[in-house]
Amino acid sequence: MSDQASQPPPTAQPARDEPAQDEPTPPPARWRGQLRVTLPGCWGALLLACLSFTPSLLPRPGVLQGLICGISAAIGYGLGVLAAVVWRAFADRDPREPRRWSWPVFWIGGTVLFAVAFGLGQYWQHEIRDLMGVREYNVLQAVLSPLIALLVFALLLLLGRGVRAVYRWVSRRLMRWIGERAAKAVGWLLVAATSWLLISGLLLEGLVGAANEAFSLRDTETPEGIRKPTTSTRSGGPGSLVPWDSLGREGRVFIGSGPSAADITRFSGEPAQEPVRAYAGLDTADDTEERAARAVADLRRAGGFERGYLLVTTTTGSGWVDPANVDSFEYLTGGDSAIVALQYSFLPSWLSYLVDQSKARAAGRELFDAVYDTWSKLPADERPRLYATGESLGSFGGETAFSGEYDLSNRTSGTLFSGPPNFNSLYREFTDHRESGTPEVQPVFKDGRTVRFASDAREPIPPADGPWDSNRVLYLLHASDPIVWWGPHLILDEPDWIGEAPGRDVLEDMFWVPFVTFWQITADLPFATEVPSGHGHRYRSEYVDAWNAVLRPPDVTEADLARLREIIG
Repeated sequence: MSDQASQPPPTAQPARDEPAQDEPTPPPARWRGQLRVTLPGCWGALLLACLSFTPSLLPRPGVLQGLICGISAAIGYGLGVLAAVVWRAFADRDPREPRRWSWPVFWIGGTVLFAVAFGLGQYWQHEIRDLMGVREYNVLQAVLSPLIALLVFALLLLLGRGVRAVYRWVSRRLMRWIGERAAKAVGWLLVAATSWLLISGLLLEGLVGAANEAFSLRDTETPEGIRKPTTSTRSGGPGSLVPWDSLGREGRVFIGSGPSAADITRFSGEPAQEPVRAYAGLDTADDTEERAARAVADLRRAGGFERGYLLVTTTTGSGWVDPANVDSFEYLTGGDSAIVALQYSFLPSWLSYLVDQSKARAAGRELFDAVYDTWSKLPADERPRLYATGESLGSFGGETAFSGEYDLSNRTSGTLFSGPPNFNSLYREFTDHRESGTPEVQPVFKDGRTVRFASDAREPIPPADGPWDSNRVLYLLHASDPIVWWGPHLILDEPDWIGEAPGRDVLEDMFWVPFVTFWQITADLPFATEVPSGHGHRYRSEYVDAWNAVLRPPDVTEADLARLREIIG
């Protein structure tokens, strides 16, 4: 026998990258696979992340910038991956590994691009703060914003891949009974529908329900300094048909505040009446129609239909009435006024803006119709002059009582709507059909014969040289108010107001970016009132000149208006 034959057979060695049979097999690191990224996706994420630093309407805190940047990066990643899939389909080839130099180029170039975008973003934010007189600046938040963006991006990426994993699992199960293409199509529909139901149904309804419960408890509170009225001209006071405890928190604030006859006398120098204020809260009656009827009945009891001026105001969210709006009305009418309002929700304005639009619509229509029904039955020479107003969601509800320009003019002596949301039907009708060449931030509709728009009514309201109907309709809106300009159309459609000359408090450097601008304006919404008066969704002293333009009170001088701006502001 040969030496080779006499040797024992070699011991079997474990294959490379495979564990020996007597060693435990480590679990596959699936989480690592979930964090793998593609080069096209990363370039898309980088591009939209950099564009997220471009300016929007309001100053942006660092935490908010990080959130917007992370969301934009996630969208950009998805678009980059989609673009690569489409390109491979046209090129008719499978995915392949990037060249060796591709990732180093991305990391070096991406770092430079992101640093430049971050620097420009800080400069633009400084410009916006300076434009609005905002001095607060948190350096730590600004420094942490890229880390926040990275965290948000990673979470959204994992969420998207989790949904994709569920889709694949469902598709594989369906392939046992139906063909592959059908299984993939049906699986995608099932996962998409289930995700939508979870978000819009269980999740959203649960959050709204919890918020409604929390704010209903808050509605029982009465802020410090607010007292039950001792005059019969207020709901909740002596002889009132509406109990004080049923008014709700904001109703009690509305009833328990405002200028007294003495305050108005000091302003005008003439004897003034005690203004009438009527209100119905959610606890006043079970439904909107009954609440409107109770509010109007109490208005009549208090002598509201015997005053010279009667104002119907549609509230926002939890029943809030802007004191700057109604106080200006009472001062300029010398107290010879009555104001009526009602509550339709426990939720604050921004949340009602998203989920309570139908309630706002019903409240605005029911209240005005109830007032108008009583008012129209009075002798023509004994009726007060009838006005309507509403801010934000209140303007949306207030509009629903009218069918258009002529209806507003025929059924009111004047109307003032401020901060109208972009989905307001009449507001959209007036701005979409504005005269050619007039900007969306201050359009001219039908030669301004009835309806006009202003950001500051101290300045001439265009068309300044044209006649304005005796029953005037005025929209008060700021160019920097995100509630006025926000809408889903911003995702893929550039609005006119961005391409036009900017308003007085909007940067000229602002431009539209698909997807990114939508999230920027969306992020501006919760902070719309966190800016100085005269910007964003803060309307205060502007009401003085706006009501002066609508009411045209006699014997009110520029000096009077200046003093009243100080009182209101």
